[in-house]
Amino acid sequence: MNASVSSTVRLLGAALRALLALTVLTGVVYPLAVTGVAQGLFPGRADGSRVSAGGRVVGSSLIGQSYDLPGGTRPDPRWFQGRPAEGLAENTLNTRYRLLVSGATNLAADNPVLIRRVEEARAAVARFDSVPGHPVRPSDVPADAVTSSASGLDPHISPAYAHLQVRRVARENGLPAGRVRALVERHTEGRELGFIGEPRVNVLALNTALEALAAKG
Repeated sequence: MNASVSSTVRLLGAALRALLALTVLTGVVYPLAVTGVAQGLFPGRADGSRVSAGGRVVGSSLIGQSYDLPGGTRPDPRWFQGRPAEGLAENTLNTRYRLLVSGATNLAADNPVLIRRVEEARAAVARFDSVPGHPVRPSDVPADAVTSSASGLDPHISPAYAHLQVRRVARENGLPAGRVRALVERHTEGRELGFIGEPRVNVLALNTALEALAAKG
């Protein structure tokens, strides 16, 4: 075996040993170490921030979900509704969260199509949340009720949108509006560190608490 071939064999051997070592280190040791630390420090977040109710997992506090009538064609009036998914595509009250096709419209703020959809959505939300004696005007509908987030999977809504839905939710569940309003107040989260972001309400957490409240009567 000449020197050139011998050198090539040594280089290949070193490369294979490095590949094996790095595979074990980055593909086995590191993931196990990170998983172990995460499970030890914040197991809830490490497991996906799952939310349980009645002994079963009902979702993740990080991902919005739909609250529709059977068949998924219309939102269920008994529940607080989240932000529209898929950028108001097709259905003006579309709250069906489809993980594979989530995302915003990417339409400019002055795009005629987006303006028309927002106007239609405002009218639809106003009709949906109006109850006898307490009509909702389209001008009362906050922006997050008719626009999707960048991901299309935002789990939060603004306190204003949550309060807009109080009377409708209370009526559909046979509860006093004051008790439902207090529920919204208890689930309103403030700004991070007191100044980052905006106050918000996690829809899944709110609806889970609503279910427990309705069960008590």
